[in-house]
Amino acid sequence: MPPRMAEPYEVPASLWHRPDMLAALKTRDIGAVFRLVRQYGGLSQTAIGSLTGYSQGKVSAIMSGSQQVTALEVFERIADGLHMPDQARMALGLAPRDLAAAAIPRQDARPAFTSALAPLTVDLVRHGEDETEVRRRDFVGLAGAALFSAVVAQPLSRDEEAAGADDLAAALTEYPVAGPQLPELSQLASAVARAKRTYQACRYSEVAAMLPALIRSLRLACATLDGDARLKAHALSAEAHHVAASILLKQEDKGLAWLAADRSVHAAQASESPLMMGSSARIITHALMDGGHHRAATGMASSAAQRLNAALAQPSPNDLSVYGTLLLRGAVAAAQHSNRHTAAELLDEAEDAGRRLGYDGNHMWTAFGPKNVLCHRVNIALSLGDAGTAIENARRIDINALPINERKATVLLDTSRAFLAWGKHDRALYILRAAGDIAPEEITTRPATHRLVRDILATAPISIRREAREYAESLGVTA
Repeated sequence: MPPRMAEPYEVPASLWHRPDMLAALKTRDIGAVFRLVRQYGGLSQTAIGSLTGYSQGKVSAIMSGSQQVTALEVFERIADGLHMPDQARMALGLAPRDLAAAAIPRQDARPAFTSALAPLTVDLVRHGEDETEVRRRDFVGLAGAALFSAVVAQPLSRDEEAAGADDLAAALTEYPVAGPQLPELSQLASAVARAKRTYQACRYSEVAAMLPALIRSLRLACATLDGDARLKAHALSAEAHHVAASILLKQEDKGLAWLAADRSVHAAQASESPLMMGSSARIITHALMDGGHHRAATGMASSAAQRLNAALAQPSPNDLSVYGTLLLRGAVAAAQHSNRHTAAELLDEAEDAGRRLGYDGNHMWTAFGPKNVLCHRVNIALSLGDAGTAIENARRIDINALPINERKATVLLDTSRAFLAWGKHDRALYILRAAGDIAPEEITTRPATHRLVRDILATAPISIRREAREYAESLGVTA
């Protein structure tokens, strides 16, 4: 008879319920976790290393505190290696198995993990590697606390959503009413900047909640201030209405989005700032595209860019960023009505503006720069029906180098759509989940993303159908 194989190492289930273990998990003190596993589970340092893919020396260093574990992908590897139950995984801030990893087979010995935000997130299969193993390895980093929060967080009820929309609608339409004290202009500027940052971080419900009061205060400031202070108030109002329109476009509330975009343009004109007028032209262009008016959107974006360029003798980073972003808007609109020539011309002009700027910044809240132009090449190739080119462009993007989460999530969603169009459903699903890890509300709240989930589910091959169905169900998306 062949020799009997040794029994696998196993951590007693009762250990994960100990108060000291739960405390170690909640503080992510992996050294304490390993010490408790050795003390109460009877596993040696070598056994712990065998389960988690570490050498005995590395386990010893972590247990002694001389080395710390901080990376999400390493927490995932340790949780999987020690067979943590869902309660322990959740205490560690990871997704439970039934939501995040049920369809991903374990690996007995995992190699080093890559970051979930690295370029490999887009280029899931590298030359010379087995596709299944690469996909499994890379996916582990996508099931982190952000995705877990998105999936299991208590959603707003329909009544709460309606009340929030009604409050924003009222703020956009009512006359300004004097309050006991008008906020200082500096306070309003800080509040607008906070709304912009929150939007770019993809915390859409949070920014939507702060907008009604902010818009009311800004409209009152515009009506009561004078001189330079009034011009500044109008500029801030243009930015706040721009954010409101962007949120409403994501929610596909076309009527209110148009109203907010129009308010932004009128406030920009009242500010007498060519730069602010150019910035607000971006949101009207977006609203036109959303309504299917692609030719008009192309013309408006191109004209606004030309006007801005003509007014600027020595453009600043702000000027180049708004100018370049207008060109990108026009290129996207041109691609959406199949005007390849105009799309290519505007893209090339935007690329030149990106080179002149020299880096990807966030001037005037545009996230503009050379990499942003490349992100738009992904979207435009997809719009023109060239999924292969879209994917090749995506593989050139370093996700970590993009300055804001909203841009990271957008290019990942475009890449997911490109893989779906290319018939690569598995990669489409994994990249979709990567976008959710970066920006949960892009997945949980947007109708467009829910349609993408449905498309993947409806056409998924049998090899990933179960996983696609479970993921869709976790989001409340039905076929």
